[in-house]
Amino acid sequence: MAADPGARDVSTSGSAAWARPATPHPQPATPLVLSGANVVLPTGTVENGQVAVDGKRIAGTAPAGAEVLDVTGHWLVPGFVDIHNHGGGGASFSGTPDDILTAIRTHREHGTTTLVASTVTDETDLLVRQAGLLSELAEQGDIAGIHFEGPFISPCRKGAHSEKLLRDPDPAEVRKLIDAARGKAKMVTLATELPGGIDSVRLLAEHGVIAAIGHTDATYEQTVQAIDAGATVATHLFNAMPALGHRSPGPIAALLEDERVTVELINDGTHLHPAALELAFHHAGAGRVAFITDAMDAAGIGDGRYMLGPLEVEVSEGVARLVEGGSIAGSTLTLDRAFQRAVTVDKLSVEDAVTALSANPARLLGLADRIGSLEPGKDADLVLLDADFGLKGVMRRGEWVVVPQLV
Repeated sequence: MAADPGARDVSTSGSAAWARPATPHPQPATPLVLSGANVVLPTGTVENGQVAVDGKRIAGTAPAGAEVLDVTGHWLVPGFVDIHNHGGGGASFSGTPDDILTAIRTHREHGTTTLVASTVTDETDLLVRQAGLLSELAEQGDIAGIHFEGPFISPCRKGAHSEKLLRDPDPAEVRKLIDAARGKAKMVTLATELPGGIDSVRLLAEHGVIAAIGHTDATYEQTVQAIDAGATVATHLFNAMPALGHRSPGPIAALLEDERVTVELINDGTHLHPAALELAFHHAGAGRVAFITDAMDAAGIGDGRYMLGPLEVEVSEGVARLVEGGSIAGSTLTLDRAFQRAVTVDKLSVEDAVTALSANPARLLGLADRIGSLEPGKDADLVLLDADFGLKGVMRRGEWVVVPQLV
């Protein structure tokens, strides 16, 4: 199933175009207690624990008259938070309102209860119009904000971005994009070594927008300069940047060693060798890693031909590559699969996986007071996993997105 190439024609019909993603299941009318699970809290895992839900929030104690759901033998973890996601379900965040709602719904059904919608390189006017649409959805609370990946990236490390549309990060043009997002711009990925790069980092920092270093050909020294100017995220570390060298360490060493930087990792078994993931966790520690999907349209769908912005992508055996040139073009990953792989293949602790998929990205977005952990008063965003860490249920703000089917 291929995405419609015409999806780049952006609607400007205003807020009336938006309808929130439909909840596919009837919701319980009474408070709920999920009982008997291994509950992963910021302080560690509680065996045979419980989580109480009252309305849209996690409750400190079981509310009177609450329904009890026995989930013994399962795991309860916070809803996943994806700060880098281009689409799913055959649809793109660079597409129409219906496309965007489809992508949101697809990732919610895989446990991502909070996500940032990422754009791809395009003409400035199209990105401005798309930012206007996405900001409306952010104002409704259905996405957490907007990430502009491109056009301010290196042609040497362009990956699945159209080279003819790339340009240097002129601070005035960067400002135009964040203004179009109406306060909902959360992150901009830049090749900070390009002309205007450092000034753009400072501009973003001044406006409370994350400056992320990615699709970059920077040296170690140039990367250090960008971090000192205010860059705080490494966009999909290891990918679309020079490899780590013993004489010319490049950006990877600078990004791993600096305590101010959170590193994104795509844990799909394609983008990273397990040893590279282990290296990142060893040097950055679990507290500075954010697992992301970098998902494109095919996430949650399957193999076929799709569009990523203006570029055609072939997905074969779950791996997305550009038809022209063969470069990896994002992923087909969902965060439930990233979680399962982290604990079963990479042998991370469940607690470290939760930190990388929920707590750290929530902190980056400035939302740690509402999401990212299972604590009283926070949004009732949670994921129920079986003993093998397969997804069994998803709740967002107290409503089931995926209703548990328990035997």
